[in-house]
Amino acid sequence: MTKTALARLLLETKAVFLSPDQPFTWASGIQSPIYCDNRRVLAFPEQRRQVRDALVAHIQSLDYDAIMGTATAGIPMASILADHLNKPLGYVRSSQKKHGRSQQIEGYQIPNTKVVVIEDLISTGGSVLEAVHILRQAGIEVVGVVAIFTYQLKRAEQAFAAANVPLYTLSDRETLLRLAVEEGYLAQSDLSQVQHFFQELDKP
Repeated sequence: MTKTALARLLLETKAVFLSPDQPFTWASGIQSPIYCDNRRVLAFPEQRRQVRDALVAHIQSLDYDAIMGTATAGIPMASILADHLNKPLGYVRSSQKKHGRSQQIEGYQIPNTKVVVIEDLISTGGSVLEAVHILRQAGIEVVGVVAIFTYQLKRAEQAFAAANVPLYTLSDRETLLRLAVEEGYLAQSDLSQVQHFFQELDKP
């Protein structure tokens, strides 16, 4: 699946919302004219299968023992992928449990093995890189992070490079905005406003 085809899938399933005049609040607190909620794809069996197959294509060249998801948005697709590929599955909590064994890694957690981490979305990259750090502390090697969509923020690219973590994404902001204008999801007059937002966000 091409980046354009994946962007179209996100637009058609309304997984992406564009609202230049009434911005959305990201989990990081950033006010943005675009919001991506890839969990909406789960409600559409055919599109869900297409995303799964695109993820399969991206990780087939990687050497890994198991698939890990990030809590909570990365868990559904990681589960679907692991089941399809008959691979062990685990996920990383955003914080330790307050009861039981107080684990932060659930499911697969074998040291000296390799995993691929599935994430739904990359904004600043902070949450998934924290998951990578937790896995590394447990002696697990992360061979790559694969996400459905990225906002293409420079701070995220720099953070992944600094952490020495390969990042693979099915589609990205530039592809989606171009398609959104071409197919009438976003007015041409609003495009510059959205682009300006990201230019400001990327300033040091």
